[in-house]
Amino acid sequence: MLSFQVTKMGYKGYCKVGEAFEYKKHGFIASSYELVTDQYGTQLDPPAHFYEYGATISDLPATYSIRPLVIIDIHEKVKKDPGYHATIQDIKAWEAKYGKIPEGSVVAIRSDWHKKWKETNRFAQKPFPGTKLDALKLLHLERKILFHGHEPLDTDTTPNLEGENWLLKNNFCQAEGMTNLDKVPEAGALILIGFAKPEGGTGGYARYVAVCPPDWKYGKSIAELPGAPLPKQPYPNKRDKNGVLRPIPPGK
Repeated sequence: MLSFQVTKMGYKGYCKVGEAFEYKKHGFIASSYELVTDQYGTQLDPPAHFYEYGATISDLPATYSIRPLVIIDIHEKVKKDPGYHATIQDIKAWEAKYGKIPEGSVVAIRSDWHKKWKETNRFAQKPFPGTKLDALKLLHLERKILFHGHEPLDTDTTPNLEGENWLLKNNFCQAEGMTNLDKVPEAGALILIGFAKPEGGTGGYARYVAVCPPDWKYGKSIAELPGAPLPKQPYPNKRDKNGVLRPIPPGK
């Protein structure tokens, strides 16, 4: 759903129209991206996706950027029933263990559906795990969360997507296509939310990063991965057959 291409732009006295930028000739390269849809992969859905009066992706405030993270784990139930939908009872079970869900938090539903992400034939198939409408209403109207997230690309499997319709038409957002929720603690983490803001966008590819307690078994600390300077690639960056820039050994 996302294609990669070299950037070809003309600058008078510098490069010709239609000429691709090159490391050796111009000192740099650049990429062009074509989005077939903004509703694929790990994403953030604003109300405008379903609601003509809804906020678009560019309307979301900067306060979305960091929030408490809650993980409600239903993956064992999904093993027994691939179409299992999270319930109010699942929410109450989390609260019995960890306390009331924090207001303004992001609640992610762990189903482990993401572990077969490469099986793209599943995307339009049912059953898949989801969240029941009454559970969504509890989370948003009573616990007053920021938004909920799930691993599949839809909220539920009802014929009219009742959960997604209710969320977006009541001016709430949601996260779809989330991954690696099995590597995040059920409570005690923060979530960093990064997304592009194309003007008037009805969705957007997003990156969700969990900030976990220092004794958590997964992830890396700043001390382990300071980020500056970044590591040198083992081979020169070249574009593969799909146009993606990768370090490719000579002769490949």
